[in-house]
Amino acid sequence: MKQKLFGTDGIRGRANEFPITAEVALLLGKAVARVLRSSGVNRNRVLVGKDTRISGYMLETALTSGLVSMGMDVFMVGPMPTPAVAHLTKSMGAAAGIMITASHNPYEDNGMKIFGPDGYKLSDELEATIERHVRRLEPESDPLPARQIGKAHRIEDARGRYIEFSKQTADNVPLHGLKVVVDCGHGAAYFIAPLIFKELGAEVIVTGCQPDGININDGCGALYPETAGELVRRHNADLGISFDGDADRVIFTDASGQVVSGDRILALCAISLKEQGKLRHDTLVATVMSNLGLRQAMTQHGIKLETTAVGDRSVIECIRKHGYSFGGENSGHLIFADHATTGDGILSALQVLRMMHSRNATIAQLAAVMHEYPTQLANIPLSSKPPLESLPKLQLLMTQATQEFGDDGRHLIRYSGTENKIRVLVEHKDVEQVRSWVSKFAAAIQEEIR
Repeated sequence: MKQKLFGTDGIRGRANEFPITAEVALLLGKAVARVLRSSGVNRNRVLVGKDTRISGYMLETALTSGLVSMGMDVFMVGPMPTPAVAHLTKSMGAAAGIMITASHNPYEDNGMKIFGPDGYKLSDELEATIERHVRRLEPESDPLPARQIGKAHRIEDARGRYIEFSKQTADNVPLHGLKVVVDCGHGAAYFIAPLIFKELGAEVIVTGCQPDGININDGCGALYPETAGELVRRHNADLGISFDGDADRVIFTDASGQVVSGDRILALCAISLKEQGKLRHDTLVATVMSNLGLRQAMTQHGIKLETTAVGDRSVIECIRKHGYSFGGENSGHLIFADHATTGDGILSALQVLRMMHSRNATIAQLAAVMHEYPTQLANIPLSSKPPLESLPKLQLLMTQATQEFGDDGRHLIRYSGTENKIRVLVEHKDVEQVRSWVSKFAAAIQEEIR
């Protein structure tokens, strides 16, 4: 076992290949139990949830077996959004929660995210400790006496608990007269999300809610918001709401079927929260991937913009460290820290709908607070990831771009933390400059990384 287990967002890979195997899941369950006990946690309850991938059954069974064999009582909640597992872990007083998901990836992939008793993802240090234990353990190591083995249970009312919690965070906002397209990407929100919006009074047009184990994120959900956009136009709906496979992020489309960018959603939420006196320290937290126009919009409304590295974990760490109340990524992760410990697509959608209701405005009207610079993001597949500093042609181009752009644009080139890809982002007032520089960067990368 030489490869690293934990990446930037838990463990992820191709199902039935290392590290996403039944054998590793069994050892992970044992390791989590051992680390929890050694860290002084005196609870023996662990929640386990999953999305709708066919491999989730295999991993759930193996993971549960490992936990139970080390004396933990496992409460399985079945297909549930990642933020629901985080919330239930905290509200039910569990020692940990584990979500089996690969988020927006195709069904062939899967992964595992671990939450602590406070509902937050584990620290890098604790993940490293768990990984060390996994590498030292054997399936039959340190067996407990039979009387100390734990039990496995299924929680039948887990969905109901999360549904009531979600509605309460938005003050049970009435949605009567609103027609909404909801695309769950055949993922974890397929049952919960449509029901929540219906219970609040909306007319709901449902798509992506018939999971079969292999259709998760397949031409639907947050990666394909145009699917919801087309249905919005066809049914003359007010907006579209698209979730990814584990529903920790959300993408909106307006009444014309056009996608409302994640940065515009961040902007309208931050401004609304400030007006309500709920944006602590008058600060929005976003990542380096956010558009230059976001900072300009925030400055115009007296809001400071704090930027972090890519990833919702970085945003959450910044929020917790400085006591902020809101932040997110332009990919659709929104963290309303007064209500949630992680990105929550359903909760975020309800907050946006509440803002629309309180202002009696459409999402397009609220999103008009921000003007975006032309931008292009290219994802280039790679076979290896050499240090960017070792690529002289790319470094020269980056220096030239910085000098030419000045205050009129920017570029950001980084490796993906979860896939074998390099991401090239270019923004500029002139769209032709954007296209030209993306092509230049891509050509240099493909020449220097073979």
